[in-house]
Amino acid sequence: MSQAHLAQPDHASRTDASPQSASREGAFPTDAPRIDAARTEASQADASPMRGDAMSPPLPRPDTFSMAKDVLDLLRSLLIDVGTGLLPEIDALLCGRTPVDEVPEARRFLALQAFGVWHQLIAIAMEYEGAQYRRREERAGRAMIGTFADVLKRAEAHGVSRTALDEALARLRVQPTMTAHPTETKRVTVLEIHRRIYRRLTELLTREWTPQEVETLTAALQAEVEVLWLTGELRLEKPSVAQEVDWGVHFFDEVLYEALPAVVQSLDHALSQSYGGEAPETCLHFASWIGGDRDGNPFVTAEVTRAALRRYRQSALAAYRPILARLAGDLSIGVSVVSFSQEFRSALDGLLAQCGIERVGIERRNAGEHFRQYAAALLCRLDATIEADRGAPAAATPFARPAEFLRLVQTLRQGLCETGAPAAAERKVKPLERRIRIFGFHTVALDIRQNATVVNRSLAEIFSALDDRPITGPESPGWAERLAAALREEAPDLAGLALSEESRDLVALFQLLAEARRRDPAAIGAFILSMTTSAEDLIAVYVLSQWCSGGASTIMAPLPIVPLFETIDDLRAAHDILDTIFTNRAVRRLVREAGDRQEVMLGYSDSNKDGGFFTSNWELAKAQVALKRIGRKHRVEVSFFHGRGGSVSRGGAPAGRAIAAQPHGTVDGRLRVTEQGEIVSAKFANRGTALTMLERLVGAVLDHTLQPPDTARPDEIGEDKEAFEALSGLSQVKYLDLVRMPGFIDYFNEASPVEELSLLKIGSRPARRFGSAPQNLSDLRAIPWVFAWSQNRHMLTGWYGIGTALSSFTGVRGEPGRALLKKMYDTSPLFRLIIDEAEKLLFQADLEIGRRYADLVTDPVAATNVFRAIEAEARLTEEMILFLTEEHSLALRFPEFRTRAEGMRAQMEGLHRLQIDLLRKVRAGRGTNDARPEDIDALLMTIHVISGGLGWTG
Repeated sequence: MSQAHLAQPDHASRTDASPQSASREGAFPTDAPRIDAARTEASQADASPMRGDAMSPPLPRPDTFSMAKDVLDLLRSLLIDVGTGLLPEIDALLCGRTPVDEVPEARRFLALQAFGVWHQLIAIAMEYEGAQYRRREERAGRAMIGTFADVLKRAEAHGVSRTALDEALARLRVQPTMTAHPTETKRVTVLEIHRRIYRRLTELLTREWTPQEVETLTAALQAEVEVLWLTGELRLEKPSVAQEVDWGVHFFDEVLYEALPAVVQSLDHALSQSYGGEAPETCLHFASWIGGDRDGNPFVTAEVTRAALRRYRQSALAAYRPILARLAGDLSIGVSVVSFSQEFRSALDGLLAQCGIERVGIERRNAGEHFRQYAAALLCRLDATIEADRGAPAAATPFARPAEFLRLVQTLRQGLCETGAPAAAERKVKPLERRIRIFGFHTVALDIRQNATVVNRSLAEIFSALDDRPITGPESPGWAERLAAALREEAPDLAGLALSEESRDLVALFQLLAEARRRDPAAIGAFILSMTTSAEDLIAVYVLSQWCSGGASTIMAPLPIVPLFETIDDLRAAHDILDTIFTNRAVRRLVREAGDRQEVMLGYSDSNKDGGFFTSNWELAKAQVALKRIGRKHRVEVSFFHGRGGSVSRGGAPAGRAIAAQPHGTVDGRLRVTEQGEIVSAKFANRGTALTMLERLVGAVLDHTLQPPDTARPDEIGEDKEAFEALSGLSQVKYLDLVRMPGFIDYFNEASPVEELSLLKIGSRPARRFGSAPQNLSDLRAIPWVFAWSQNRHMLTGWYGIGTALSSFTGVRGEPGRALLKKMYDTSPLFRLIIDEAEKLLFQADLEIGRRYADLVTDPVAATNVFRAIEAEARLTEEMILFLTEEHSLALRFPEFRTRAEGMRAQMEGLHRLQIDLLRKVRAGRGTNDARPEDIDALLMTIHVISGGLGWTG
């Protein structure tokens, strides 16, 4: 096995796959690429073949990392120039000649800063080169794999009819969802510097300049690198929820408000070049948990959620101002040249009449230029809307709803077309229409998440107060009957009840949701119920929603309630839970009022922690098939929300392959997926990257939806399915043997910086839901679980158990079993994806480094036993993966990843040695309170820099 492989795998450079496609959080899309993978927008997403095809043939492509060598050399030279004064060793450090643990302590933190900055510059260079590669390919007339043009070209080649395409487009609805998971270690300030460096780099390298101009532009680029070098990367305090909301809004302000309409335009263009027709304007939206995720975060209260809704609305409204101001300046078409229709004149008069005292000024400034007057009047009313939200008196009439604003903008576009300016209408006004349809006055649909334990506890308290008898919750006799009765009852008055602060806030939250949905239904997404283990858990949420709605259910669809199934047991019980829910007549009526649709969220992170990588992926696939079957039984359209993280262990994988690996018929045009932490900045920090990532995501969903409905994937039937079951069981047993081994919990706590991670100020949320002791893994967040195993280079969350499963399977079945596994690797998208992603994580693992972390464990017997088990399984897994891939070494099919990993090997070894030394020092006394501040700061910086070298945090 490789000794020091670290950069997160580049999904772009494999022979069977395409370049760095987006993500996430064993097998899925955008829920997450590794940083370098996500940032390389030129990478081609894996082609997901139409049903009936064999696996796609190898797709060789240039090594983007090697292609970016000139850019990397430039950025490295600039970093050395700006850093040498404070850090004389910087050149030797970046070259790997001097390990970081040999730098004098006085300059140790600066050395770590240099590595952190260099990792960021690598990502920017990869992003830049990726963008240039895509442009070169498109100029040459070649459709990048995974783009709309490629998807539609292959659809035509496979005989997909126009009718089938239209039906697929009508169902198309893709919703990336930002979450507040604490995996982003970079501050907004640093992200803004990244953006400036990218722009300076693009300006310098994409045009012909004179020598003096080159010198000037290079100096400007160097100035930004210098600012990055001297900017502190680590947060001094944990961010507040409001700061997390601002972090999320930053990506909309800078990129996404423009990018999403542009993606729709790209689909429109691809259709015009193939089948004809228009793209569905509402096929792509964003949702967010930031400001609404209460699960384990006591800082997200009802008032905090109210403030988040206000902030998202403010951002959306403010984003329209420069567009309207630009239109008011650009549309200088006057009555001296063209005639305006009576319909448009009447519309203008009506709009001006709502501008109050501003009307006179608008007409005087733009006399005879009716389109300018119209745009200025729209801006006037928009400003009035913003002022009204602030509680200030407005001279003009605010917009009541975004639909009114959209209708008036459509009138402007129609007027331009009528006067002979269709190009101006298409270029200048149509993008604004698209933006309004996508973002409205809300920016994102804000989801609310809370766990079932809290909901049941609060409802039990309310029942106790109403019934004047103690009711403790689901364990109380008659709980199910009381829930059923409550759902039929008139809503009681909860205002006078003596409730705990937790219950009062939950009631206030549901009241806020009803209020917000009455004002703008699009502003609220769904209520996500984590830790759902029974139908009664869901009914409890329905009861609270109905009781606190204030009559909202009579004028709008009920609040969508989405169960989140996280553990292996919950995934296996999911179909029974949904069947029970749909059998409940009161709930079924509410589902019918919601359009006979039910969304289900699937947890990749906790199911991995619960059962291991292979078992998690197989149980997730089976659950989707079973839930779809229940939906058909009850005539309810079941769709899925995939909760994935940045690492492979938490669901990260290339978008095209990951979506292609979903069970047949489970996508059907609708997909939600989480975008978490550092993955958000990796994908959406720059417009070009965002366009590529989003196009690949939507394109992969469309591709899967276009597959013929009458065929099944090989791994869904017959001997392949039986083999999956056997492998899953074998893998899970091996994984559980490890995590239940005596001393394993102590090994995890002591052989990794898991406890020290809490000192890293990267999120407002605590690391544990209920403040459990470190000895209890069941309540430990999946993020620190994966993060810690990556820091100590074990990486076992992405491969452990697979070697034993494959070896035992072939041992029992002999040559026929070996042949079956080879066939599955060639024909099953899911099996291929699991093996490929496990191979990359095993390549990243370095158990020589891991052994040094094991030496930190105070119980030598436990340390020896646990490490030997991990080491033996790693050897066996490597052997079995190489049997399947027919290679002589891991990850030979991923040259870009290997190039980067080998180039950083010496750097990373020194970083790990330093981190281990610092862990010993910090733990030597009575903990962090007694440790030297400079040692704690350096330790936190090693965590940050190692995650940067790996390309993800968890």
